[in-house]
Amino acid sequence: MADQLARARLTKVLPRGMELSHFSVLNLLARKQEERTPAQLAKAFHVTRGAMTNTLGKLEVAGHIHIRPDWDDARRKFVSISPAGRQARDAALHAIAPVIGALATKIGTDKVRAVLPVLRELRSELENED
Repeated sequence: MADQLARARLTKVLPRGMELSHFSVLNLLARKQEERTPAQLAKAFHVTRGAMTNTLGKLEVAGHIHIRPDWDDARRKFVSISPAGRQARDAALHAIAPVIGALATKIGTDKVRAVLPVLRELRSELENED
């Protein structure tokens, strides 16, 4: 329930036309600073390859990513963030930062800092079950 409420609140402030899934992919590509295959991205977000292909298609049309073939294996592709994608990701971060900041202030930064290690451990355990 908290996840759905957080997603709804963040989606409202994202730049026009951007979905939370788009921001998530752009954010991962920007942080990792290296190409990923669609299969690697699907696995990272725990979605089907079809769902990831759909998201990547929208990001490519928007000019936010580049998709290129693997020169050694024509069946594979590689995805990288474009300069426009980096700008879109930065704009999204700028838009959601006040929402996150206001929530942290309202809840209390000490409480937020205390719960982060627990959430990281929970995520790690859930990822290990795959």
